[in-house]
Amino acid sequence: MAGVESILPISEISSYHSRWTIKARVTNKAAMRTFASRTGGGEGKVFHVELLDQHGGEIRATFFNNAVDKFFNVLEVGKCFVFSRGTVKIAKREFNPCNHRYELTFDKDAIVAPAADDANIASFQFNFADLRSVQTKTLPAKVDLCGIVSAFKPTYGFSSQAGKQLVKREITIVDDTCNSMEITLWGERAQLPDSQFEGCPVVALKGVLVKEWNNGRSGSLMQEGIFETKPSVPEAARVQQWWNQGGSTSAISAMSVSGGGAVGRNAKDATFAEIRQAAEALPETPETFNVVCRLALVQTLKQGQRQPLSYKACSAPREGTSLLCNKRVDENGSCPVCGSVGRGVSRLNVRCRFVDHTDGSWLTTFHEGAVKVLGMEGDEVFDLEKNSVGEENQQLDDKLKERYYQGTPMQLTVRAKTDTYQGEARPSVTCLDSRPVNRAEHGRRMLGEIHQMLGVSTA
Repeated sequence: MAGVESILPISEISSYHSRWTIKARVTNKAAMRTFASRTGGGEGKVFHVELLDQHGGEIRATFFNNAVDKFFNVLEVGKCFVFSRGTVKIAKREFNPCNHRYELTFDKDAIVAPAADDANIASFQFNFADLRSVQTKTLPAKVDLCGIVSAFKPTYGFSSQAGKQLVKREITIVDDTCNSMEITLWGERAQLPDSQFEGCPVVALKGVLVKEWNNGRSGSLMQEGIFETKPSVPEAARVQQWWNQGGSTSAISAMSVSGGGAVGRNAKDATFAEIRQAAEALPETPETFNVVCRLALVQTLKQGQRQPLSYKACSAPREGTSLLCNKRVDENGSCPVCGSVGRGVSRLNVRCRFVDHTDGSWLTTFHEGAVKVLGMEGDEVFDLEKNSVGEENQQLDDKLKERYYQGTPMQLTVRAKTDTYQGEARPSVTCLDSRPVNRAEHGRRMLGEIHQMLGVSTA
C-alpha cells in the first residue's frame, strides 16, 4: 500500500496528474445498473460512489464492468479506502453533485484497498445551493438544500404501478432568497412524526433530485440522500436568523406547482375581459385559460356574517385508489361519506377578486391555488379562524391585506364552464391553480403580441 506521504488531496486531482493515490471515505454509493454496450459486446455494468477526504475534498468515482465485479461488494458507505490507477475526466455537472471539476473512472486495472478508519474524515459534506440558483439549473439536477419547513402534508401511502407499497410525504421549504420549493420524502423519512416538521424547523437535505413538474420545479430526496433537522451548519443559522427577523412574513415566490400535471397544460392565454366573454357564451365543454393578474380582495363576510375560509377534510384514502377522500368532516373528525374517524386536514375554499388591466372577476379558489394566493397553509388559516373572538379576526384580515396588489403578479389557471342552478344554466369560473408569473416568459409573449399588432416579423 502506498505510504501516507504519497497520498494526494482530492482537491489537487486534475488531468495533469496521471499517477496518484487518494485516501477517502465513501459517503454515498449508487445501485449497480446495466447498460447495452456500444461495441456490441453485450451488457455492461456500472455503479458510482462519492468520496470525501480529510481536507474536505470530494469527488465522484465511477466503476465499470470488471471493476464492478471486484469492488461493488467491497465498497461500503462510511468506510475508508485507498484508491489508485483511475482515469481523470471532466465532470458532467448535470449528473454530478460533488464540488469538483473532475471525476474518476475505474476499470479492470483499478486498485482499491481498505484503510483504517480516519477520524479526520467526515461522514458526509453538504454543498448547499440556494433556491434562487436552483431556478436556473439545467434539469434534472441533484442539489443539497438548507431551508425552513414552511408547510408539510400528511404521510400518504399508495401502490406503484408495479404493485409495490410506497409511502411519501411532501414538505415545502423556503430560504432567505424568498423562494420556496416542494420536496418529496420517501419511506422512513416520510413516516417521521409530524412533530419533526411542526414549528417551521430548519432542515438540511443532501441529494435532492430536482425535476420539472407541472411547469414548475419540484424536488425528491433520493434514497441515498440525507435528511437532518436543526443541522449545526452556518447556512442553517443564517436561514433561521432571516426567518426570525422578518422572513416568516416575506412575500415568497413558489417554484413548485401543485395539482395534476394536466392543469394549465393546454390553457389559452387570455384577459379577464376575454374570459368573461367566453363564460357568458355558456360553453358546452369546460374551457381552461391562463390569466396574469393581481389579488384585489378576499371575501370574508357574506350578508354581514363571517365567511369561513377553511374547513377540515377527510384524509383517508378512497377505496381502491391512491386519492384522498377530501370530504368535509364534522367537529369529531367523522366523515359522512367514507365513515372514517380521525384528524382531518385543513383545506381552503376561498372567494377571491382578481383584477387585470381589462376587468376583474370573483373566483372560487380551491385549496392548491388558495395556498399560493393567500401565502398561508390551511392549518395557519384554520388556527387564526379558530382563535378569533366573535366576528372579529383582525390578525387574519391584516395578513390578507398584505397580499392585496403586492409582490410578483400571479398567473392563474382558471376554468370556465356552464353550471345548472335551480334548473337555470349559468356561467361558472373557478381558479384551479396559481403561481408567480415567469417575467421573462411573460415579457416574450407580450413582445410577440406587440410585433403582431405592428405587423413586424419575429423571424
